[in-house]
Amino acid sequence: MEQAKAKAMDAHDVPGAIAWQADHAAKNGGPCTAQVVRAQLALLDSDTETGRRLTHWPGRPLEDALPLRLAGGFHHLVLSGTDTRLAAVYRGEVTEQDAVNALILDLTRQHDAALLPWLDGPPQTNEAGRSASIMAALLWLSPRIGPRFEMNELGASAGVNTMMERYFYDLGGTQIGPKASPMHIAPEWRGAPPAPAPVEITSIQGCDRAPVNLADPTAALRLKSYVWAEVTERLARIDAAIRLAGEQPPNLVQRDAGDWVDQRLAAHQDTGTTRVFYHSIVWQYLPPETRARITKAIITAGEAGQRLAWIMLETNRETFRHELTVRYWPGGGEPVLLGEAHAHGAWAAWHAAA
Repeated sequence: MEQAKAKAMDAHDVPGAIAWQADHAAKNGGPCTAQVVRAQLALLDSDTETGRRLTHWPGRPLEDALPLRLAGGFHHLVLSGTDTRLAAVYRGEVTEQDAVNALILDLTRQHDAALLPWLDGPPQTNEAGRSASIMAALLWLSPRIGPRFEMNELGASAGVNTMMERYFYDLGGTQIGPKASPMHIAPEWRGAPPAPAPVEITSIQGCDRAPVNLADPTAALRLKSYVWAEVTERLARIDAAIRLAGEQPPNLVQRDAGDWVDQRLAAHQDTGTTRVFYHSIVWQYLPPETRARITKAIITAGEAGQRLAWIMLETNRETFRHELTVRYWPGGGEPVLLGEAHAHGAWAAWHAAA
């Protein structure tokens, strides 16, 4: 039903996008955030600059994650201590939608100038839980292409998943990674677990057009603001990532994804090591021409004999499911659907044969 509503919606329907996003949050562990998102309907045609910009959004509001942009701004008011009135909503103490609507409208009137910039860019939901799917894909690839991997993350944001080699994973009983890590990733696993296999990450780096520095408290708080307030385990994962980044920052560069892929493909590659490009919930935010450029570059290099793998945890825009897909060379490069996952890493469904 949820997917059917999204497909039937006009691509430029702002009220429809807000309602869809609220329903989606409510069904995915964020009932309080859903109320805050739904209350954005009260801002349309209001006497605020934020409301006017929402109303006349020039792009595709659902694809642009417009409601989640502003949701981050409202959460930031609480986390920063600027205005903590929404904390009662996030704790589930205020449940009447009309009351939340009135509060959101009042907050926007009082903090209009502070909220408006949150609409300037997509939410950077840098979620460590997504690395479970990436690690599962490496376990699947290992017996097929070898256990040594050079990891390259596109759209790395703050580099939370560019530190995935430092995390401990329990993937349906298959365990891998350092047990002493402060980051333990153990999603609800649906289906058979991935078969145990050796995985050696020889290097790991990432790129982003606007990377977030987790060592900067202001930047780290902004990133945390995009996490749904009631999902405390996600907040704990962000805190663990901030701790690990303090010990050793992720290797990030500020670069256009297309330019960076070309650069990485041209770099020296150790014999017996597979160069892996990976990304999670990023593809929809890249311009179509950049997506086409990256696709052509990777396929061309793979067909020319470079040892490559491409791991994607991305939204199927037809079904709105988050699918884990792998392509690899040598191996023909055809996409293989390994499974699906919750957008925030709460569960993973494994479809791949052993």
